[in-house]
Amino acid sequence: MPEGPSVKRFQLLTAPFVGQVVAKVGGSSRQRNLKDLKATRLQDSQASGKNLFLAFGAVLEAWTMGGSPSPGPVEEEPTIQGKADRRACSLTRAQEGQEEDVAQLSPKEHSVQRKQETERSVPDTSDAAGDTWQWLHFHFGLFGSIRANEFSRANKPNRRGDWKDPVPRLVLHFDSGGFLVFYNCQIHWCTSPTVEPASDILSPKFHRGQALAALRQPTSICYTLLDQRYFSGLGNIIKNEILYLARIHPLSQGSLLALSALESLLDHAVQFSTDWLHKKLAGKGLHYQIYLKEKCPLGHEVMQGTLGPQDGFKRLSWWCPQCQPRVPPEGNEPKSLKH
Repeated sequence: MPEGPSVKRFQLLTAPFVGQVVAKVGGSSRQRNLKDLKATRLQDSQASGKNLFLAFGAVLEAWTMGGSPSPGPVEEEPTIQGKADRRACSLTRAQEGQEEDVAQLSPKEHSVQRKQETERSVPDTSDAAGDTWQWLHFHFGLFGSIRANEFSRANKPNRRGDWKDPVPRLVLHFDSGGFLVFYNCQIHWCTSPTVEPASDILSPKFHRGQALAALRQPTSICYTLLDQRYFSGLGNIIKNEILYLARIHPLSQGSLLALSALESLLDHAVQFSTDWLHKKLAGKGLHYQIYLKEKCPLGHEVMQGTLGPQDGFKRLSWWCPQCQPRVPPEGNEPKSLKH
């Protein structure tokens, strides 16, 4: 599934639409009351870890708070042969697109904060107005993505050999003529966004002390890194890459690692995530050091295994036994770490 840098990029795609009124709602989602978004105003957009939150409010809110007058009644697009400048709003075909970097995943691998504040086109609202907003929570699955003012198109045939475009879960057409398309995501209503900046690796409020304490637990380091309570937004790609950069074996016990090694791992987690986001915003791909590789950059053979807690979710991991020696050595670990 998309990791923190991808979801932050999704949030930045939605930000220019804040302040606009929803003119039409489409998509394949069966979530109740999504059609009620029509004629509401997109009030806010927030990302936290692997989750995106969008707030919608009554059009009159912005007017009563001193904003611009609301537009007249929103009419449905009559046909696909409407005016050319509104043709995008009449599309009804949909699809679940593939995130650019996910296309590089192996068949087995299914699964920063940029210092820049996006200007919002709606005026500041009081707590009273914010309390009336309705929030949608988006959690993206494999190949989940958002596109602005375009639909995803098939770039290869499916298993049946058909070139079918993916179907979106939700399409929001706005009164400006633009639209947002959401692919392969779970959508839920919520009363407010669940945002924990202290655990978000892309947040300037990321709490290094809290993260360091988590890493020092007597458990395999790769398990802790995927714990979203402490490393929100950190996924399997980031996990593999930063462990190699820090020269730490994924099954090394956190409590036995030097403090300097753990601090180095934290540095790599923040820097790698930030760099990945910058590359995404610049339209550049990510060059992996160890993930999906057969040899490490130094030419050593790379090991691959499915690692995870006995009672938890297991993920594919790649590591170099020579560059990333295990602590403690294999065979000497406590029983709780044996598989």
